[in-house]
Amino acid sequence: MSTIKTIHHRIGGRKTAGESSRTAPVWDPATGERQAEVYLAEAADVDAAVQAARAALPGWAETSVMRRSRLMFAFRNLVEKYLDDLARIVCSEHGKVLDDARAEVLRGMEVVEFACGIPQLLKGEYSDQVSTDVDLFSFRQPLGVCAGITPFNFPALVPLWMHPIAIATGNTFVLKPSERDPSASNFLAELYVDAGLPDGVFNVVHGDKVAVDAILDHPDIAAVSFVGSTPIAQYVHERATRRGKRVQALGGAKNHAVVLPDADLDQAADHLIAAAYGSAGQRCMAISVAVAVGDVADPLVERVGKKAQAVKVGPGLEAGAEMGPVVSPEALERIRDYIGLGVDAGADLVVDGRKLDVEGNGFFVGPTVFDHVTPAMDVYRNEIFGPVLVVVRVGTLEEAIDLVNRNPWANGTAIFTASGQAARTFQRSVQVGMIGVNVPVPVPMAFYSFGGWKDSLFGDHHVHGPEGIAFYTRAKAVTTRWPEETTDGPHLHFPTAV
Repeated sequence: MSTIKTIHHRIGGRKTAGESSRTAPVWDPATGERQAEVYLAEAADVDAAVQAARAALPGWAETSVMRRSRLMFAFRNLVEKYLDDLARIVCSEHGKVLDDARAEVLRGMEVVEFACGIPQLLKGEYSDQVSTDVDLFSFRQPLGVCAGITPFNFPALVPLWMHPIAIATGNTFVLKPSERDPSASNFLAELYVDAGLPDGVFNVVHGDKVAVDAILDHPDIAAVSFVGSTPIAQYVHERATRRGKRVQALGGAKNHAVVLPDADLDQAADHLIAAAYGSAGQRCMAISVAVAVGDVADPLVERVGKKAQAVKVGPGLEAGAEMGPVVSPEALERIRDYIGLGVDAGADLVVDGRKLDVEGNGFFVGPTVFDHVTPAMDVYRNEIFGPVLVVVRVGTLEEAIDLVNRNPWANGTAIFTASGQAARTFQRSVQVGMIGVNVPVPVPMAFYSFGGWKDSLFGDHHVHGPEGIAFYTRAKAVTTRWPEETTDGPHLHFPTAV
């Protein structure tokens, strides 16, 4: 069994911090076997990574934007070159099918491509002659040592939302990925080395709450980016901001897809299946609630039920597999428990994923569909983070919008309709950060920013895109005058444009 260690600075990309005696298992979700152990960092290991990042900061912050851009281009080309290797790492530790893992890496590579444009993205503003012989300009500078704490469900993509932007803007970075699937981050660290990134600019620390708290408390970390559950996002935001850090903390979700009677039901059902069961439902943008409006409910549930039963579930590397296992035995038990709670609450179990039969001891649960779910039921109120789709029936679009808006989470939502008027009403009325019209998973492109509202985001900035640039930098405004000799003497009034 292999061991996975922290990278706190570079010697061939593999130097480790002091080894902790604590380890955690890295499962192969498709077989149920432990394939590796990951060392869990102590506070001293986090400090070693931060000190490496701090030592690298002055040189990297003063590196020209053109050099930073060229390095990002080199890194981007290496990610593309080793895309299949990265995808297989994700598949082996997370469990998602290979095509989904490849798509994850490709979407992450798009953020790197955005970061390649850093010379343009960091351009400031200039105003000539704002007053007599006075000019005014602005520019942005890096914050310092930044950190990212990322979840298991996108072990390549979510870290790539963060560190390319932070590094391109002149910061150094400490990443703590999920200990459940840590190897993708180590692989990307080695690609940075091959791309020519200086020692200490990018650092990986593996760990649990000990490492998280050490990051949140460390006085030399200026900013923290987080993606995970809402309770932990709130904890990260409160603890880090108390220590004066800039924080963006993305939380959980319960994403609704509203289906109107005029929608193409076959298309809507196909999209619901893809959005609910892709990556075994372990996505913060997964559709977990279908809101059936009016008389669309019965035909929609019939279609969704048949399509859910037809999903091919199996190991991620198996040819033709459409949905893999969930990430851990604990996740499997939690999802099965929630299905039981839905039955106990009186929901109609249309498709029972607990009855799935897959050879071996992998962490498999099949696509599950509940109908006649009410907002009071646990399967509606809680984020299950598994392949469970619940159907809530409402009478009108207005009721559907009200249902979406009463939910405390507000990450993503979608509407399926042929009516432009209904779509426009929906997109203007729902209190949600990301909206799809006949698009079930409305993840913005890398040159926009990703993030929700309400309990899905704690902090002022979304990730990547323009808000990512703003998060990892701070602005300066400079007012200049180069006066000729004068004998006018001082003026004590407040300066005005003259």
